[in-house]
Amino acid sequence: MIKRIRLRTLLIGGIITLFFAVLMGKVFWVQVVQADFWQAHAEKVWSKKKTIPASRGKITDRNGDILAVDAPAYTVAINPKLIHELGIQEDIVKGLHDILGKKEDELRELVNAKNEDGEYYRQREVRREGWKIDQDVKDQVEQLKNDLMKEHDLEDVGIILIKDKKRYYPKQSLAAHILGYVNREGEAVQGTGIEAFYDEELKGQDGSLEYKSDGRGIEIPKASEIYTPVTNGKELQLTIDYTIQYYIEEAMKEAYAELKPISMTVIAADPKTMEILGMANMPTYNPNEYWKDVDPKNFYNHAIKSVYEPGSTFKIVTLAGAVQEGMFNPNDSFMSGSIRVPGQTIHDMRRSGWGAISYLEGVKRSSNVAFVKLGYEKLGPELLKQYVDNFGFGQKTGIELPGEAKGKVSPVYQADYAAMSYGHGQLLVTPMQQVAAVAAVANGGKLMEPHIVKSVTDPHTGETVTTQPKVIREVMSPEKAKEVGGYLEQVVSDRKIGTGRHAYIDGYRIAGKTGTAVKPAKGGGYDYSKQVVSYLGYAPVDDPKIVILVLIDEPRNSELGGGTAAGPIVKKILNQVLQYMGVPKQLDKEGTNSAVSSGSGTKAPELSGLLVQEAKDLLAGKGVSYATLGNGSKVVSQFPKAGTHLKSGQHMYILTEEGQHLNIPNVKGQSLRDAMELLSVLQVSVKTAGEGYVVDQKVAEVQGQRQVTLVLEPLGKDQVEEETDQNALDEAEEKDTEESQDLDESASSSR
Repeated sequence: MIKRIRLRTLLIGGIITLFFAVLMGKVFWVQVVQADFWQAHAEKVWSKKKTIPASRGKITDRNGDILAVDAPAYTVAINPKLIHELGIQEDIVKGLHDILGKKEDELRELVNAKNEDGEYYRQREVRREGWKIDQDVKDQVEQLKNDLMKEHDLEDVGIILIKDKKRYYPKQSLAAHILGYVNREGEAVQGTGIEAFYDEELKGQDGSLEYKSDGRGIEIPKASEIYTPVTNGKELQLTIDYTIQYYIEEAMKEAYAELKPISMTVIAADPKTMEILGMANMPTYNPNEYWKDVDPKNFYNHAIKSVYEPGSTFKIVTLAGAVQEGMFNPNDSFMSGSIRVPGQTIHDMRRSGWGAISYLEGVKRSSNVAFVKLGYEKLGPELLKQYVDNFGFGQKTGIELPGEAKGKVSPVYQADYAAMSYGHGQLLVTPMQQVAAVAAVANGGKLMEPHIVKSVTDPHTGETVTTQPKVIREVMSPEKAKEVGGYLEQVVSDRKIGTGRHAYIDGYRIAGKTGTAVKPAKGGGYDYSKQVVSYLGYAPVDDPKIVILVLIDEPRNSELGGGTAAGPIVKKILNQVLQYMGVPKQLDKEGTNSAVSSGSGTKAPELSGLLVQEAKDLLAGKGVSYATLGNGSKVVSQFPKAGTHLKSGQHMYILTEEGQHLNIPNVKGQSLRDAMELLSVLQVSVKTAGEGYVVDQKVAEVQGQRQVTLVLEPLGKDQVEEETDQNALDEAEEKDTEESQDLDESASSSR
């Protein structure tokens, strides 16, 4: 008996000893061997870290108008568990579908979502339609929530609104290609604009707060905390002017709708500093709703990324070199028509030429022969290439935007150098390079680096770094640059033969040059139905405030060239911008333009009954500008009437249908006088509200008659009431002299 008790005691003691040995081993394993692991796990359980997101820096125009800013946003979420408990699944699905536009079957899938344990989730976000919605949509969701609570007498219906923030562009699509955009995750999309180029400066650095909590996640009072302050992003002020950008884009929209090209590009800059005042492309997109644009072409910034053969706008460089080297005598004459260079014969548009003409007339008519003689023969290939390089071609301009192309300048044969003298051959340029080069002529001979960021400000310290104008090199003397400007002014002001005459504005001295590049055909040769047309100029000539380029890729009507397609767009933009800038008009004592003009004192000819082309040829021969209205083949009426004395700069309207059958055109931006003149031709009654220039128009039918109400506002402090504005496109005006090349030397374009 005693023996059994002893054995039992030993067994129990052994078991207890073994238990304690195992226990001590486990303790040793946990506290010594796995000490680091469990220490880290404990820290993870009781230590919490909260991220404090940084605010992305705002972007403004040069005057402080906000172009991009962080704004409050809300994400819609639902509680499937509560919704099923309340039995209101279909009410939630239908209500959110009507507001967010999300498909009903996708919403039902969210409402019925279960976790791995087969239980309904307590929270599911409605992606992507309900992600980061704005205040208006948030108000609609809240109204739905309140209506359901009231209808079912509930305190909650399982709709949750999570406060967030998103990038917001208050001007919508305005300056979209300059700004770029930030996606819904808050990341700048690479290659899309300032948002991407200055991403590091704009995004700032998130802050954080580390603290101790109990098992329920509640912060422990008086526990140690580690706070890392947030660093908000820096603020950018751009060089663009919202008003100028608006004028540019409005003019582009109207022309884009009428010309129906593949794309359009407009750049405007201050030639003295090369600050970009406005830059836009069509087609475009709205960065607030970037996901709605599926065509990548809408996001492409042609202004800095596309390269093309410039055509005759490039002749400005050849002219500048010849003038600088003392090789241009405007009164010397040459035989126009054609010229032979090694391996090629180059022709003017009019293959027979104009006979022996002066070099100044050759510039006005944009004679290819004149510029081959100036660039290839007088300057010579080596010196011509040097001027092309000095003006910045074949090199990136350095503007603060991603994806800039550098173009190509690679002549090999003598014919390449000859073609380069008038903007063709082994020559590819970007629109921005063209603007910088012509700005160098306008500002007195200094090639400057274009820039689009005026200043960068640290919101924490208030420190501001301002971008200073940067001169790359001097390409010509101020005196010679002024001389070139005088010749380019005559290209615009000579209303009879100047290829730039369609941008002429009574009272403003404008220098300009037009250009056209014919695209290559797929099977070889060139396709004259596909052209890139452009207009490049600056104003006022004596004190330039703005240099502007309008580039149109394949206008629907291949008969239109740089002057007839792009010239009126340049005119409309300059007319508005110069007045906005407060640039006064230069009028003589009689109140007419002091610049060279033609057509003054001419009587309006009788056009009724003529074929449209006959009427156009007649007016072109008299140096009278015109606009055609309607799609008929004959002239049914005209304005002004035959025999009326035309004022300097006044243009005629050719109606090919009865006025009451014609669509009412957009007259925004025109003076009241010009708008009234045009609408009277269409037999439309007019009412006005305000004074100044047309900023809006409303069409209504009153007693069976069309009536237009014009809303007027002043555009600038020094505007002149008697300004003549030729806004209508001269759709079938004779093509600019430089716009048609022989097949052997026509320009191709990679744009």
